[in-house]
Amino acid sequence: MQNDNLKLLPLGGIGDVTKNMYVYEYQDQILIVDCGIGFADETMLGVDILMPDISYLLKTKKRIVGMLITHGHEDHMGALPFVLPQLPNFPVFATPLTAALANEKLKEFGTNNTVQKVEFGMQNEIKLGVFSASFIRVTHSVPDTAHILIKTPIGNLYHGADYKFDLTPADGKKTDFAGIVEAGNTGVIAMMSDSLGSERPGPTPSEEKLLSSFEHEIAKAKGKVIVTTYSSNIARLNQIIDAAKTYHKQICFVGRSLMKVVDVGKRLGLINIPKGMEIRIDQVKKTKDNDLVLVVAGSQGQENSAMTRIATGEHKDIFLKSSDTVIFSADPIPGNEVLVNSLIDTLSKFGCKVLYTDITREFHVSGHGSQYEIMLLMNLVRPKNVVPISGTPKQLVAYKDVAKRQGYQDRNIFVLEDGQELLIRSQDVIKGQKWPIRKVYVDEISGEEVESFVLRDRQQLSTEGVVIVMVEVDSENGGLLSDPEVIARGFSNADVQEMKKVVNNELRRSFGSNRTKNWTLLRKQIVEISERAIMRQLRRKPLVLPVVIEL
Repeated sequence: MQNDNLKLLPLGGIGDVTKNMYVYEYQDQILIVDCGIGFADETMLGVDILMPDISYLLKTKKRIVGMLITHGHEDHMGALPFVLPQLPNFPVFATPLTAALANEKLKEFGTNNTVQKVEFGMQNEIKLGVFSASFIRVTHSVPDTAHILIKTPIGNLYHGADYKFDLTPADGKKTDFAGIVEAGNTGVIAMMSDSLGSERPGPTPSEEKLLSSFEHEIAKAKGKVIVTTYSSNIARLNQIIDAAKTYHKQICFVGRSLMKVVDVGKRLGLINIPKGMEIRIDQVKKTKDNDLVLVVAGSQGQENSAMTRIATGEHKDIFLKSSDTVIFSADPIPGNEVLVNSLIDTLSKFGCKVLYTDITREFHVSGHGSQYEIMLLMNLVRPKNVVPISGTPKQLVAYKDVAKRQGYQDRNIFVLEDGQELLIRSQDVIKGQKWPIRKVYVDEISGEEVESFVLRDRQQLSTEGVVIVMVEVDSENGGLLSDPEVIARGFSNADVQEMKKVVNNELRRSFGSNRTKNWTLLRKQIVEISERAIMRQLRRKPLVLPVVIEL
C-alpha cells in the first residue's frame, strides 16, 4: 500500500510562517514547492538567516524531478542559492517576475543554477515526472504570485501559498477566479493554503486606498519623506513613485535588495520612472530635503539594513532631521516585532514624525487573505481535505475553525508541523510519521551554516561572560607547576579576584591527588572544576576555555 501513497512533507513554513518548503513524493519521485529563508531574531547572535532543513532531501535516494516557486518573497524563494548547489540538478520553474528575481539572487551568489520562466494558465501545464503543474494567478503584495494545481497519479492537489483576493489591485492584474474554479472542477483531494490572515474577520482591504495616503503625507511634509517597505512589493513601489510624481519630488531607492528589485521591475516594464525623477544616493546631499522621497530597504529592522543604518546615524549619505517623516509601509513579520519596535524607538529619538501600523492603518494592508478570502477559496476549489500552511500555531488553529464553519469535519482538516508527513491516498488522507527537523542557521555573507552549538556559545558569551584558565603542567607527571592564571571578561574586578581565588584552590586540590597525562581529559577536568567553582561562588555560568601549557 505504501506505493499508493502520495506523501506531503513540509520541511519549513508551518508553525513559524517563513522557510517555506514543501515536498510532494510519489513512489520514487519528488516534486518540491518553494525554497524560502527565515529571519534571525535578537537571540540568534551572529546569524543572518535561517534555512529549511533539507536533510531529508540529501539522504533520500528518490529522484527530485523539479521545483516550483510560487512568488518572489524571500521566505518562499530566498534559500535557492544555498539549497540548489547541494542537490542534484533538476528544473526549477516560476512565473516571469519571480523567475527574474530568483535568477538575480542566484547570479549574485555565483551559482550555476537558473530558474525557468512559465506562463500562467491551465493551458501552460508543465510535466515533471509523474507530476503535472499549472500556475494560476492570484493577488498578493508582489506581482506574478501563483497558486499551483498539481496533478498526480493519486489525484489532484491545490497548493495555495500566500494570497488575498484584491478586486482593485494597484497593478490592475486581478486574481484568475475562472482558473481557480477550473482547477476545482478537476477534483481536488487536498488543498494546502495560506493561513496567516485566519484570525481576521471579513476580507483584507485593497491596496488601492494607499495611494491617496502617500499623496497626503508627501504633500504636507516639511522635510524628507522616507518610506520603508518590503523590497519585492513592486505595486507599493509604484504607488510611492506615483505620489512623488504628483508633487514633483525626486525619488531615490536605498538598499541593495531594493535597488535590485527596481532594476528587475524596470527591465520587465513593471516599474516606470519619468526621466530625471530618480536620483542616485550620492545626489541626496545636494537635493533640498522637501524635494526628496526616499524608499529604503529594511522595514523588518534587519541589523545591517539601510533603514537601521540611517536610524543609528551610521549611513554615510543620509541623515535624519526633526523635520523628516518616516513611513513604515509594512507590518512586522511574526517573530520580528522586537526588532521593528526597536527600530521605531530609535527613529523616534530624532524627533521626526514616524508613522507605523500601530498608530495608523493608512500605509499598509496585508498581502494575506482574511477569513472571507479563506472561505471563498475553499468554496471555489471545493477540496475534500484542507491543510493550513504558512502560519503560526494559533493561525493554523484559527484556519481550522474557519474550515469547520464551512462544513469540514475534523477528519478532513490537517494541522501539521514541519516534518509531519501527510499521506494522501485515493480514498482517504492520514498523517504519517514525524521526521526530525533541525534549525539551520546561516551566515548570509559567507553562506556557511552556523552550528547550533556555536550559537549556544555566543548566547552564553553575551549573558554569562568568558573565562580563560591557563595551566602550566609538568609534561612528565601532569602536576601543576604554578598557580593557574585566570583571565575573565564580562565580570567586575571584585568578581574576577574572587574567581581567581576559588578556581586556584579547586584546581590545586584536584590536581594534587588526580594527576593525568591525558591532555584531552585534563582540559575537560579544568572546565568542569572551574565551572563548578564559579557557579558555587558567583552563581554565574560563563564559557570556560582551558589552555594547557606543557613544560
